[in-house]
Amino acid sequence: MTATGGFEPKILGFLCNWCSYAGADLAGVSRFQYPPTLRVIRVMCSGRVDPVFVLRAFSRGVDGVMVLGCHPGDCHYATGNYYARNRAKVLKRLLELAGVNPDRLVLDWVSAGEGEHFATLVRDFTERIKALGPLGRSEGLSWDELQKRLAAARRVMEGEQIRWLVGREREMVDKGDVYGQPISQEVFDALLEPSVVAEYLRSRLLLLTADRPLSVKAMAGEMGMAPRLVLPHIVALEQAGLMAMVGIEGNSPRYQSISG
Repeated sequence: MTATGGFEPKILGFLCNWCSYAGADLAGVSRFQYPPTLRVIRVMCSGRVDPVFVLRAFSRGVDGVMVLGCHPGDCHYATGNYYARNRAKVLKRLLELAGVNPDRLVLDWVSAGEGEHFATLVRDFTERIKALGPLGRSEGLSWDELQKRLAAARRVMEGEQIRWLVGREREMVDKGDVYGQPISQEVFDALLEPSVVAEYLRSRLLLLTADRPLSVKAMAGEMGMAPRLVLPHIVALEQAGLMAMVGIEGNSPRYQSISG
């Protein structure tokens, strides 16, 4: 169903208590018009929006997510919106890896006095999501496949490695590494990107083999990748004690997740 066919998107908004929620309230009081597509969750700070919440919203059929906070430099908790920005960057990359259009997530800033700006953001985002169409269907993913991919992305953000890197980004870029050596944003991003990709692929492999052992070729086929690109991740999971060879079928070893 397309926008012209009557598609009305479901949009979830995480609004910070001090600025964007107050801006939404002002939009209502001032009677600025915007579509009734947004359902609001009020949070104390945009920095309190866990990436898992966003991914869970998508897995429950939300077509788009807005995270709206205070303008940079105006956060009531000093740096919360900077952490929100770092998380949104990784979330967009994970959505892309999962085959979901990253434009379904937006992070923006609204002050308490910007009611009209809030209304404009909701209108523009609603039109964007209408143009994209329903989640999953417009990406060419079945509901079952979408759930599998989002579950892998969720697993990444529930783990320690990427959460730690994202949490340390601002400190490392501003103050340098543990030796005090400066790290540019470009260098940090170059370190983060392969970690995000590897963690996502390994999460998918663990979920694929959670209930049944599979060969390297079968796993590669499920993920649409060449076996030679999948094998290094299987080796890494074996070394981490998260996957093990549990048998051989013909000439092909079969592997299964042992991560629980």
